[in-house]
Amino acid sequence: MAIASRLKDEKYLVLALLVGIAAYASEHSIMAMGRGPALVAATFLVATIVLASMRVAHHAELLAIKVGDPYGTMILTLSAVAVEVIILAIMMSGESSPTLVRDTIYAALMLDINGILGLAALLGGLKHGEQPYNDNSGKTYGVMILTAMGISMIVPEFVPDDKWHYYSAFTIVAMIVLYGLFLRMQVGQHSYFFSYSYPRPEKRGDGADTDHGEGSTAGSIVVILIGVVLIGLLAEFMSSFMNEGLKDLGAPVALTAIVVAAISAAPEILTALRAALRNRMQATVNIAMGASLSTVILTVPVMEGIALYTGQPFVMAMTPVQTVMVTITLIAAAINLNDGETNAIEGMTHFILFTTFLMLTFLGL
Repeated sequence: MAIASRLKDEKYLVLALLVGIAAYASEHSIMAMGRGPALVAATFLVATIVLASMRVAHHAELLAIKVGDPYGTMILTLSAVAVEVIILAIMMSGESSPTLVRDTIYAALMLDINGILGLAALLGGLKHGEQPYNDNSGKTYGVMILTAMGISMIVPEFVPDDKWHYYSAFTIVAMIVLYGLFLRMQVGQHSYFFSYSYPRPEKRGDGADTDHGEGSTAGSIVVILIGVVLIGLLAEFMSSFMNEGLKDLGAPVALTAIVVAAISAAPEILTALRAALRNRMQATVNIAMGASLSTVILTVPVMEGIALYTGQPFVMAMTPVQTVMVTITLIAAAINLNDGETNAIEGMTHFILFTTFLMLTFLGL
């Protein structure tokens, strides 16, 4: 009876398993049918991956509630980055664009800071007015993101092709050192940078709304691991179907990158919006900015390591348009996240930047 109840709770993961088996059995026949069926299959797989990743994020959120901030939001962002890294690694092993990693990191930054944080601050500001948070967190995340982006995605433009492997190895070490120090600060003596003391009744009510005591800590960890494995399996088939479906269509190369970034960010969007609407902007800032930082500082060394291992470099240097958009975004974030309060106007500025990013992608820029 307990097993049946557990399977009912994890119906999305069960669905993901069944879809994975079906994709394995029908992959060759679907590919033989041509572009249309392949696109339909890819779309269905994307939807299934999003459902599975939302279930993974749900259990990450349960763990987050139990351990509290800053550990909680760290678990949420790391689970999302793990999904993104797995999908990227699988897609890069096929015939993907050499700019896929760069475009995905760029899309994730636009989605996290301008999309998630912008929409959350906009809606939260319209409902609550000015929303307080610890301004130390915004400043720390901002300078870390700027440094990581500069090292990994701006400086490579000036590195000669015959010396890419030296700089690639340096980038791996630099990202690991940066993240190691940041992690020590986040969970150590500067952990108060990433937390905010809300009034006790609100905090108790928020926990009551979110935590239903579902399962044990060990059970949540097992479900997260199973979910990540299933997502990796589905991502492999999604990559094949998407490559076949988009072949010769003239679709923007960055479209695949946006899909990958959106898949990993989908659960975070819901969590961040819920937090903002409950007037808990600290959690939103931690999720949006923390996800951006984790995407750069963790994805880059893994993918650079794969490039060094295979001997096949990929393009990491951003285009001029991407560099300008990232610069505007980080400057806006530095100004908006400097005073310890967000409002609807600040949210709107970031959300407009997000729509600008979508428009530029549509134009193929």
